[in-house]
Amino acid sequence: MFIDRAKIHVRGGNGGNGVTAFRREKFVPRGGPAGGDGGDGGSVYVESTESLNTLLHFRYNPEHQAGRGRHGEGSKRHGADGEDIVLKVPVGTVVTDELTGEVVHDFTRAGERILIAAGGRGGRGNAQFATPINRAPRHHEAGRQGQERWLQLELKLIADVGLVGLPNAGKSTLISRISAARPKIADYPFTTLEPHLGVVDLGDFKTFVVADIPGLIEGAHAGAGLGDRFLRHVERTKLLLHLVDVSGLAQEPIADYKTVTRELEAYSRQVAAKPKIVVATKLDALDDPDRPKELEEFCQREGLEFHAVSAATGQGLKELLRAVERRLDVIKQSEQVEEEAMAKVA
Repeated sequence: MFIDRAKIHVRGGNGGNGVTAFRREKFVPRGGPAGGDGGDGGSVYVESTESLNTLLHFRYNPEHQAGRGRHGEGSKRHGADGEDIVLKVPVGTVVTDELTGEVVHDFTRAGERILIAAGGRGGRGNAQFATPINRAPRHHEAGRQGQERWLQLELKLIADVGLVGLPNAGKSTLISRISAARPKIADYPFTTLEPHLGVVDLGDFKTFVVADIPGLIEGAHAGAGLGDRFLRHVERTKLLLHLVDVSGLAQEPIADYKTVTRELEAYSRQVAAKPKIVVATKLDALDDPDRPKELEEFCQREGLEFHAVSAATGQGLKELLRAVERRLDVIKQSEQVEEEAMAKVA
């Protein structure tokens, strides 16, 4: 089951109490203070990993508390520290403090680890309070409480290419032909109920990751259909493939393209402004040869790159993949130039 949102409660362990104690030894009639310190409470950490691709493990286990510190003892014995816990999340997870709405951290790489709830400090025993004036203090400190927070976890898939379009535009069929992903394919709307990732092998050790996003309909940004639940997954993509069904079963291709474009713009202008390739699909089911031409002429007027394919027969797929490779190379070069420029400024 693909779960991309979860609410969790985390709490650092409480620190152990210090203790008031005195030496009790034979031939030491006036033993000094010997109360040990309490141990520190354990802390809660969050770490990203590539071995997970869902937040399902938090759905039925929302409470996470680190171990408490042990109390101090006599003879200046310090209490043991509480055990830390590490919560694993998929790469692409955004952690937000639910109380303030502040983004705590955005995990974009594997192996990142952050402290999310600090453990409480252990209290001092009376041995720590001894001074030349007060040689036999009779007080100690209680341990501090651990930090407590409610957090919202939101997963945004990290992919190079995102497939968008109306339901039954052919996204699932396309990703199944160009990668090893095997989403459910059927002839009814909303067959795809959750995003799917696939790795496309271009040869010569070149690959890219493609994400199949559930179909959008008019009003999706406001919750219609599957709503904007999965639109967040295209936020991190570098390139969009906008699939448009040009078979006789679809409506007007240009109108379909504009419908999805309006939903992307209503959701986020940054997402709508991403580099894009328009792909006419289902050429094998054409009943009017002019339908792809009308869409192609529209794309030329709009300055959009256009390709026509049939995932069922494989027509046009090689040309499309080469075009995607070229666009990704240009995007990566642009990103490197920007990074170098920022490094010089810093």
